[in-house]
Amino acid sequence: MRSPALYDISPTVDPRSPLFPGDKPYALRWTARIAQGSSVNLSAMELSPHVGAHADAPLHYADGAASIDGVDLEPYLGPCRVVHAIDCGALVGVEHLLRAGPGLPARVLVRTCRRAAAAWNPNFTAYAPQALAWLGERGVRLVGIDTPSVDPADSKSLDAHHTLLRLDMRVLENLVLDEVPEGDYELIALPLKLAGACASPVRAVLRRV
Repeated sequence: MRSPALYDISPTVDPRSPLFPGDKPYALRWTARIAQGSSVNLSAMELSPHVGAHADAPLHYADGAASIDGVDLEPYLGPCRVVHAIDCGALVGVEHLLRAGPGLPARVLVRTCRRAAAAWNPNFTAYAPQALAWLGERGVRLVGIDTPSVDPADSKSLDAHHTLLRLDMRVLENLVLDEVPEGDYELIALPLKLAGACASPVRAVLRRV
């Protein structure tokens, strides 16, 4: 069967969306309703910018670094390769990326899960810092993963995030790659221009090329 032309790789954001403990969950309230006499339905939201598929800003892991409204948009749009490293263990290593082949595009997303988690589970797969450095040395400017973070849940040093900072690479987390075959795509995952924010939700999609 022919693959779809467009893959939506963003999870639905709702009040049950898994979050790091202490993050603000998504909440929506209505400030005006047609049924109550208003001319429109109007809502207001509260949420952590790390809920659902999202782009971390360098500010998230370094004081004085760029907030999400100050990052270049180019890394979030363009040729991308999806690599499968399903059930690879605690960390995606260089050995799991070798299968990506030569001529890597500037964007690489790694699928580690058979099914993206529907509830918080701290035992998720992250990136080995050496794997991120290996990608950066080959011209990769953005990496993505289908788990909550490129660092393990209990990491305090955030070595993977700081490797991204050192190499000026961008990151997408909490992607849903369950149905996406390995191969080459066009990535579209633009962050919102949120002044001073440490991250932004994205509606990430892959278009088959």
